[in-house]
Amino acid sequence: MPSTPLLNLPRKTAHMYRAVLIAFFALVFIPSTYPQAQADPPLVGPLLGATNAQQDAILLHDLGTGTTRQLRFDTRWHMLWGFSADGCRVIYTLSTNGALGRAYSARLDGSDVRELVQFSELPPDQWEVWEAQPSPDGNRIAFTLIRTTLLADGTPERSYHIAWVGAQGGVPEFYSITGDEHEPEWSPDGQWLAYISYTRRVPGADIYSTAAPTPEGQPVNTAAMLREADLWVVSADGQTKYNLANFPTGSLRAPRWSPDGSLISFVYSPSPGNDQFWMIANAQGAIPTQLSQQWSLILDTTWLPDSTAIISAARDFRDVAENVLWQVPLVGSADSNAVRYLGDPALSYTDYPRFSPDGRYLALRSSYAVALVDLANNGWRLVDEFGLGNMPPVWSPAAFVGEAACSQN
Repeated sequence: MPSTPLLNLPRKTAHMYRAVLIAFFALVFIPSTYPQAQADPPLVGPLLGATNAQQDAILLHDLGTGTTRQLRFDTRWHMLWGFSADGCRVIYTLSTNGALGRAYSARLDGSDVRELVQFSELPPDQWEVWEAQPSPDGNRIAFTLIRTTLLADGTPERSYHIAWVGAQGGVPEFYSITGDEHEPEWSPDGQWLAYISYTRRVPGADIYSTAAPTPEGQPVNTAAMLREADLWVVSADGQTKYNLANFPTGSLRAPRWSPDGSLISFVYSPSPGNDQFWMIANAQGAIPTQLSQQWSLILDTTWLPDSTAIISAARDFRDVAENVLWQVPLVGSADSNAVRYLGDPALSYTDYPRFSPDGRYLALRSSYAVALVDLANNGWRLVDEFGLGNMPPVWSPAAFVGEAACSQN
């Protein structure tokens, strides 16, 4: 068929034809903005990652070169959770309008994006992924699968289950099925997973009392029931699972493994906002150890790299109103024995302490900015490229030896 010159077409048809041509050439010849691949030199490491304040990009700061790389995958909200065991891929979630979304992995240059969880039991808009945690041994990725179902009256109801997929992704298998589980945390060797599981109970006369059993045949006021969490541990193969810490009243949160894998610290709250430091050995039937008696507001905790103490960002602790870092000993009472860690007053309103795998650096949030401390001399600087934000920093693993050594498979 002979071609028709564009100028000889009717004006409306010519405009439509021109628009199609522009869209075609833009699709074929203009590079896509998402994902944002990088042309800069390979990253050397160690890498410090975080999500920016706008939650529209992931930032990777390379201590080896002093440069910062930005990864922006699409217009959804970004959340960085970690790295693959070799450090060659980022593990993250993308969500829409603040709702929880889907989990992915990608190379450090933003290429080879892979969705990690395939779940066909519910329609796509009735399940979501959160808290994606790659295991240190590289075998699995644990996460919280959130399912939304509709009650008979049409009211949506959510359930939360600890699940896992292989490192390459796939159909999830479940570690928990009771429906209200959160905060999966791998042991350093990847052989155990700690998490918290909520149950409900009728309140007693005070925060330390349980209610008398409801007489048989009488209705229970479910609206007045308290939602409280216990600490559970499951083996990576799912064969062994036990309730590690179970208090009659109050709630547990923030399980953190010691670097040697022998202990788990956690926060116990007799009532909301009133927190205490505790720890327990990872052994069925172990007795938890109370490390503080006084109530405070514990924002976050981690461990010293040698497993000798807990480092915490806490507020209203030991008569200090501001949230600062404290070193909590494993013996005695932290109410009298805890000491300030990195007492530089310029590091104010601290939160999210995270040690690098080799123990040389400490990253933390200070007044909503990311600070990087060199523990060899306690000098520190702000990582200005990160800007202000609420997201915790994430370190590349010890096995990462540079982007140039990463396989492209």
